[in-house]
Amino acid sequence: MNTAAIRAQILCAQTHEATTGLLAKHLATQLPQLHAAIELPEFDKNEVMTRFVSAYIEQVPDLLDAANDVAQKAGIESQITPVLRIAEHYFTDAQELLKGHEGLEALLDEAYLAHRLVEEVNDVYIKHFGQPLIPLDTTVANIIAHQLIGEAFANQLDEAVHHAVDEMLDDENFALETVEAYRKKLVSPATGTAWSQWPCMSKQLGIGLTL
Repeated sequence: MNTAAIRAQILCAQTHEATTGLLAKHLATQLPQLHAAIELPEFDKNEVMTRFVSAYIEQVPDLLDAANDVAQKAGIESQITPVLRIAEHYFTDAQELLKGHEGLEALLDEAYLAHRLVEEVNDVYIKHFGQPLIPLDTTVANIIAHQLIGEAFANQLDEAVHHAVDEMLDDENFALETVEAYRKKLVSPATGTAWSQWPCMSKQLGIGLTL
């Protein structure tokens, strides 16, 4: 995993934001248009949302590194590595799809792709194994990011994620003689412990969702 390149991108975007403040200005215009179900604190709404976007983006390389570590320790690299590579590719190489965006606002788009890919792969694993591969619930964070990106473009990104998952993981991937041993590795205490460090990010930052 080349998460060093992702971290370098994030650092450049943070420097860009510190110089321009473009993300904060953009979010200030977005707040009045957010869905009423998104709950923000009464004060400092723009500051809270800016911190949320920054944390959402910064989480991507840590998430990929942790997933890679779990895959190696559990001996399931053959299943997990292709997933992580696609997320890495989205974040570092999807320049054509994300053309016209820059700074942290651009990385929000790319981070959304990576987070949504992990979310969709989790759904596939739940279907076949009865539990998520990665017990990290990003549903609320992804809904908020979807709103911030905008319905039309976010839907394009969702479509790209769905296409990638459909191409990568079909039922044949799980029709293996070793599937039972693989399932046992997924439920190992070591795997659960490794992922216990990931709390709900939106709750940590004071953002909720009324469903």
